[in-house]
Amino acid sequence: MADPLFGITLSIVAFGIGTRIRKKTGSALANPLIIAMVLVMLVLVVFDIPLEAYEAGGSFITFFLPPVTTVLALSIYRQRKVLQAYLIPIGAGTLTGSIVAIASTIFLSRAFGLEEIVVRSLASKSVTAAVAVALTDRLGGIPALTIASTVITGMTGNILAPYLGKIFGVTDKVAHGVGIGTSSHALGTSRALKLGEIEGSMSSISISFSALWTTLILAFVF
Repeated sequence: MADPLFGITLSIVAFGIGTRIRKKTGSALANPLIIAMVLVMLVLVVFDIPLEAYEAGGSFITFFLPPVTTVLALSIYRQRKVLQAYLIPIGAGTLTGSIVAIASTIFLSRAFGLEEIVVRSLASKSVTAAVAVALTDRLGGIPALTIASTVITGMTGNILAPYLGKIFGVTDKVAHGVGIGTSSHALGTSRALKLGEIEGSMSSISISFSALWTTLILAFVF
């Protein structure tokens, strides 16, 4: 079981099953990442497989997360015309959102007496997983906890985004999209795309900007 192929294959199969379930149900709660994590844990527990056996391949997948962040630059390039038209709202909105997300997370974590390693693991929860894991590694946090909090944050945005917009009276499509992308990254963006083309574009671009701001802010804070 020490073969890296075991961990890699199990991860791919579990995620594939999660994706099929999501397509079948169409529910935001049926998140492929969460389903995959549950399936992997079940396999390891039921067949009494040591975690180290899975990590031999699982860590190999994690290794490629940081390079994946370069794809964010491609997203910005493809939507450069939209970016040029709304540069100031996007820049200001994502900066403000990133500051609030980080500040509230750190404040609440410490207020509830969480250990410093947990605080560092949760600090980057509002950016896309690839960036969040890379930041957590640098901060000395726990990547697994970061991924879990990132997924929960994204799912929350995916589910609540349309309703929160109505509750707070957000009628501007640009503002709505920026808010979704900044607070709930790719999972939230998938919902923004269903709300409209402008919301989807703004949310997609905001993922890249919030990742940049979060990296700079955390470098200053920690």
